[in-house]
Amino acid sequence: MNHLPFEEWLLNNSRITPEQQRDLDLHLRTCAYCSALAETGKVLSTAKMATPAPGFTMRFQAHLAERKIAERRRKLWGAALFTLGGLVLLMWILAPYLVSFFASPATWISVIVGWLVFLGTTLFALLDAGAVILRMIPKFLPPFAWLVLLSTFAGVGLLWSVSIWRFVRAPQGV
Repeated sequence: MNHLPFEEWLLNNSRITPEQQRDLDLHLRTCAYCSALAETGKVLSTAKMATPAPGFTMRFQAHLAERKIAERRRKLWGAALFTLGGLVLLMWILAPYLVSFFASPATWISVIVGWLVFLGTTLFALLDAGAVILRMIPKFLPPFAWLVLLSTFAGVGLLWSVSIWRFVRAPQGV
């Protein structure tokens, strides 16, 4: 049995049309669940509200302020302990490296210079190799192959653009 409109009418206490009231009355005669719901609503609406004890709001606000301060203090201590623990763990792991690093400045200076020289020579070697490859590739492929390769890249780019457009656009209508 469909209780949806009747539950909504009973729980929301909204004004309903006379035709809806007639349908509700007819449904309440045959449905034990909805009639119990209507009876519970009547009892709850006639029940007398209990008034809070004097000073309740002041006590509640004071208790809430204390809880907020305690929560802030707990979060601050937690963050401080977490940070301190992380720093201790990091120093424990890095201690042997830091001792050797600061023990002899000549060692770490020579390591840094060697690393920079290695990085520079590797970069120059890659640039030279790339220049050779770029000079040689056009001689290996005929112009028709370049046309096919360029068309393939254009098709893949178009497919990629269309797929992104389809995922991003907002659906229209139903």
